[in-house]
Amino acid sequence: MHILIKVYNSCISTIDKEYPKTIKGYAFEIGEPAVKRILDRIKPGCSVNLKYVSVCRKDSQDITDEDRAKVADICSKMTYSKILITHGTDTMIETASFVARLVKDKTIVITGAFLPETFKNSDADFNVGLAIGALQSNTYPGVYIAIEWMRVPMVRM
Repeated sequence: MHILIKVYNSCISTIDKEYPKTIKGYAFEIGEPAVKRILDRIKPGCSVNLKYVSVCRKDSQDITDEDRAKVADICSKMTYSKILITHGTDTMIETASFVARLVKDKTIVITGAFLPETFKNSDADFNVGLAIGALQSNTYPGVYIAIEWMRVPMVRM
């Protein structure tokens, strides 16, 4: 199975946040993609080939429709049929809805975290694992959100 990991660096926006530096008025900065460290820890299986693409490095509150269009365009053009997007939780639903309108032939799972990956009690590892599992088990194209202890881990947008 081939999975494209799109790091929408706000992506796992919260997951990628690093404290306490101050840049542009925020009390954090967006660090290197945390999803790489997470996948090193959770080891999704040797049958999974991963490719990483970084799309933008913004807090999810600063993501625009232009950014979302770029993500949709990259998803459409990739040969991968399964795509994981890490995203900040503040505007994850807006991005999922936007991408779902434009990309119909891929299985895309968007995930994030409520606490940065660098925090001891972060939900980042669990959510990335949930998203990888959703990609591996789902055969229907569409855009889904996999996060937290949702009763239904994938919500079709």
